[in-house]
Amino acid sequence: MNATPALDTPSQLLSPEALKEMYWLMLLARRTDERAWVLHRQGKIAFHISGMGHEAVQVGAACAIHRGVDYVHPYYRDLALVLALGVTPRDFMFSLFGKRGELSSGARQMPSHWSARKYNLVSSSSVVATQVPQAAGLAFAIKYKRDHGLIQADDFSQPRCAITCLGEGSTSQGEWHEGMNWAGVHDLPLICIVQNNNYAISVPFEKQMNIRSVADRANAYGVHGITVNGSDVLAMYDAMKAAVHRAYRGEGATLIEAKCHRLTPHSSDDDDRTYRSREELEEAKRFDPIMSFAQVLLGRGVMSTAEQQEFEAKAMEIVNTAHREAESAPYPDEHTIYDHIYAPINHESGR
Repeated sequence: MNATPALDTPSQLLSPEALKEMYWLMLLARRTDERAWVLHRQGKIAFHISGMGHEAVQVGAACAIHRGVDYVHPYYRDLALVLALGVTPRDFMFSLFGKRGELSSGARQMPSHWSARKYNLVSSSSVVATQVPQAAGLAFAIKYKRDHGLIQADDFSQPRCAITCLGEGSTSQGEWHEGMNWAGVHDLPLICIVQNNNYAISVPFEKQMNIRSVADRANAYGVHGITVNGSDVLAMYDAMKAAVHRAYRGEGATLIEAKCHRLTPHSSDDDDRTYRSREELEEAKRFDPIMSFAQVLLGRGVMSTAEQQEFEAKAMEIVNTAHREAESAPYPDEHTIYDHIYAPINHESGR
């Protein structure tokens, strides 16, 4: 797919350094993701859920917001998104191995349940689509503060919108509809990104809904809807910039349907050969967002072959170090098993 932006789009204003940062984040996510698959196949970790093929959606979105300021309520496939926000491969490896000091929950949650207060990265649940009404609640709080003068129009040091992500299969859940309806009724600064990879685990799109596009559902809630090529990081950046500006200006919520390709099984517990032909998967690989964007940057002269090789070497060094440190790190002490779960016991009062 062509990643060249149309005329007069925000992505045309991106500097060469910003474009190369996008490529770097996508590449780092892919190499981290690949290592997780290897570790699972070696029996060293219990579970992994991949974001391969979704990197352009997530990096394009992250680079269009005020990172670390706006609220982000991710879902389990958002590895590239959270890396773009500041989470490191080391943080991710510690979650895969469940080691002491793990970022999101102190090794008390499954991997890919992202959470980090310093990045305004809000903790998610394993229950599908619950992040949508929760993100709508964050957006409601932002609007309330803005309407009551607690956030000034030109103050970008505070969150101005809430972003959440999910797969197209999750839009069949009641929580999604409730959250989108709330966002529409109250004109909330919410951006809901549906990463449509055509499969709800094993169920294809046409067996999930009798419409051509998830974005078609936006009108039912009074929300602005758009469909974008999710394999094109610049197209995603442009779509996200428009949605962010709408949210910042108080113009309401946006539903972005980003059509992309899942290049792996749903998770390490899935065998996609039972429902997906190998020919279909090979066709999907033609739209690999990292390979496509590399060709764009090389073609424009923004990135040289030598720089591309340097990125590869740097990514592998970071991933190798993260893997080594996580595997050798200690597990949480057994005496901390109830920390952050129950209130501390007051032995003097007996409570």
